[in-house]
Amino acid sequence: MTTTTPTTIDAATLRELIAAGRPPRMLDVRTPGEFEAAHIPGAYNVPLDLLREHRAELRNHLGEDVVLVCRSGARASQAGQALGAVGLPNLKVLDGGMLAWQASGAQVNQGRARWDLERQVRLVAGAIVLAAVLGSVLVPGLKWVAAFIGAGLTFAALTNTCAMGMLLSKLPYNRGASCDLDTIVGQLRDGGRR
Repeated sequence: MTTTTPTTIDAATLRELIAAGRPPRMLDVRTPGEFEAAHIPGAYNVPLDLLREHRAELRNHLGEDVVLVCRSGARASQAGQALGAVGLPNLKVLDGGMLAWQASGAQVNQGRARWDLERQVRLVAGAIVLAAVLGSVLVPGLKWVAAFIGAGLTFAALTNTCAMGMLLSKLPYNRGASCDLDTIVGQLRDGGRR
């Protein structure tokens, strides 16, 4: 099996493909909650953790051009590496993600507004660091909690992964509609668009 490397596609080019009646298979790798809040019409929600775990199974249902979408492009790039490792050809990552798509004025299916995962990580990390620094006035050892969070954020930046984000994605707030492998495969097989 040959490993493939995903390329990027900009919002304007993707819009042209959709308008010309040649839409690629669009996989949105954000959490179900983020997907429900706003997504590209016709996109399928395949959360990154599920995609990584079942990439070989999903490959069998993705034999055409695939565009990976997330908020900014980081998670979609990770998804591209995972699918590329199982030899899926014609992989593209939406350059700039949903932020670029929405900035281009493209159509979006809107749902209930929710905070995106990156914003949730900033809130939780910031709150923990603030509480640890303030608490260290009374309990000096709490400063190490702030150091641990700082080290975790540094590691997340260097590896382009985020353990806190993965944990937060499991919360009910981020789960949204059921998003399991059988449902996703059924949608991909039947061509049922959202």
